[in-house]
Amino acid sequence: MKILSVESLTKLINRRGFNNYLRDLMQALKRDFSCWQAFTKMPRPAMHVPGGVLELMPICDNELYYTFKYVNCHPKNPFIGKQTVIATGQLSQIDTGYPLMFSEMTMLTALRTAATSALATDLMARNNANKVALIGAGAQSEFQVRGLQLVRDIKEVRYFDVDSKAMDKFENNMFGNSFKLVRCKSAQQAVIGADIIITCTACKAHVDVIKNNWIAAGVHINALGGDTVGKTELELSILERCRIVVEYFDQSLVEGEIQRLSKTEAKKLVYAEMHELITGVKKGRENDSEITLFDSVGIALEDYSVLRLTYELSEKYNIGAKLNITPDLKDPKDLISTLIKQNTFQEK
Repeated sequence: MKILSVESLTKLINRRGFNNYLRDLMQALKRDFSCWQAFTKMPRPAMHVPGGVLELMPICDNELYYTFKYVNCHPKNPFIGKQTVIATGQLSQIDTGYPLMFSEMTMLTALRTAATSALATDLMARNNANKVALIGAGAQSEFQVRGLQLVRDIKEVRYFDVDSKAMDKFENNMFGNSFKLVRCKSAQQAVIGADIIITCTACKAHVDVIKNNWIAAGVHINALGGDTVGKTELELSILERCRIVVEYFDQSLVEGEIQRLSKTEAKKLVYAEMHELITGVKKGRENDSEITLFDSVGIALEDYSVLRLTYELSEKYNIGAKLNITPDLKDPKDLISTLIKQNTFQEK
């Protein structure tokens, strides 16, 4: 079984190139969303615990692989020097059930979220959209902007976070890019006049991070922070003005911006699932006046795409450690022999 550590993944990304990897991942996402009906999927089970939520995200195709990701969200972690979100994941063969790779997925989650948002933006935002408002300058922020640069000619990025140190960090990491950086004093200042709005905040509550009267015609919104029960970022009245696209309706109804609606109301308001745009069944945008909303919660199919791509690249570049996580047996029924070889039963 291959073990892909943070160090191994960093080596792989550097070998492939950050932008090349994101482009590869966008293609992988297109491939897998286009095969939507071939996947066995379910809304992720979540355990809400003091301080946060713990989630498991499984999915399986009908030919090759089963994947799962373990992920948390603990918004107060930064106050004790820990990350809000961490994740690990596994890729297994479906024909034997044997695991092929166990991987870090904290960085992979940021990468697949950026690639998915970029893909949605490419399908839904105006072609001439070039001013970005970023609300939330945490761990995902730089990935999001790097992804958008692959699909639109970004001229300006306005950013705001309630944590000034997070804005300092973002500014330092983004310094030297071709676009203009505008540090804002409020979310409203960042949003008004923007073409693309990204919300990616951590507060686990129904918070109006974005107000309805700030949103002008023609805007595209990537709402990323509403990703669990009781956690949303947009003023509710915004939704009825938007062409709404979700990844997976059954999961979005529980965790997305649409969770405050009844199922009947949500069915009426949601225009499409992501796979319908990718396959061309529906259009992401009809005209430049529409307000479009990608109500993203992050789904297991995206983890499948990133794990599969990363495994294939790790094999190509021979990166990652090989360890015996499963017993290597001459006789598949003689499991105890592994312990006997190691003198486990020797008395002292």
